[in-house]
Amino acid sequence: MQPEQTSAEARTTADPKPPTGGTGAADKAARRAVTVFPVLVLAAGALGLATPDTFEGWGTNVPYLLGVVMFCMGLTMTPLDFQGVVKRPWAVALGLVAHYVIMPGLGWLIAHALGLSPQLAAGVILVGCAPSGTASNVVTFLARGDVALSVSVATVSTVLAPLITPPLTLLLAGEYLPVDAGSMVTDIFKTVLLPVIAGLLVRLLFGRYVDRVLGALPWLSALTIAAIVAIVVAGSAEAIKSAAALVFLAVFLHNGLGLALGYGAGKLARLGPPASRAMAFEVGMQNSGLAASLATAHFSPLAALPAAVFSVWHNVSGALVAAWMSYRARRGEQRSTERP
Repeated sequence: MQPEQTSAEARTTADPKPPTGGTGAADKAARRAVTVFPVLVLAAGALGLATPDTFEGWGTNVPYLLGVVMFCMGLTMTPLDFQGVVKRPWAVALGLVAHYVIMPGLGWLIAHALGLSPQLAAGVILVGCAPSGTASNVVTFLARGDVALSVSVATVSTVLAPLITPPLTLLLAGEYLPVDAGSMVTDIFKTVLLPVIAGLLVRLLFGRYVDRVLGALPWLSALTIAAIVAIVVAGSAEAIKSAAALVFLAVFLHNGLGLALGYGAGKLARLGPPASRAMAFEVGMQNSGLAASLATAHFSPLAALPAAVFSVWHNVSGALVAAWMSYRARRGEQRSTERP
């Protein structure tokens, strides 16, 4: 399902295991991660927009860069990350269904409602069909949400992406542009699943050595994602000048409604406040790096523009919503302890 995710920084770029506590050095490290990462991505986007010629011809490198991010994610994983699936299969299944129903559906509805061009509509829908975002776990931690559930949903949604993302994209975006679902399966398998599995195997075989460099992995992932954003923005620099406001509106609605409906799904299923907070971020935050890579490879640089904007905005909005949820949770705890 991450300097997108050390243990405290969770999945801001790579590590899927935030700490269960919310205070001290771990909390500060996590807050630093979700503060620095959006700024870094925003700076990369501005660089791509200001100097598009610098990144000319780099588009073919995007899948390899994404593979680096997913390999880093795999390096931070252990078999323990899959235990939550066995312990709470119902909650994990609900999170997966909510993620792969709400976000793709919202993408399709928003594309129609805003009358987006075929390229932009396909890009928005592709973002919705991607697995959970790499920062979802650390934001859940900051929001005092159910981190274990967040890790389980994010991990399984990533593993299942080759089987779910291509047919969903074909179903919803096929009316706008031709979609080669079979080729997309292969690309997701090569750029997502294989690197994650390779990273996990390296961690299992050489864990003692990997532990020594875990602290550097989130920063490597963050820099790599920033490079992806710079390349994608540079490829659409001219289109951004005419379509930026419309694309941002689409991304704002997509992300905001996803967060709200994800939280509502948890409440409706009576999972409890912490799990509902986790559901909000597992639904509303997407692996936009994957969406950008697929859009560039299968559609056009313009179709990758929504994913580039989403990469910045969902980290900013996630951090803000997490701060609000954490404040509400602390106030609730204070009121409960003040009661006679």
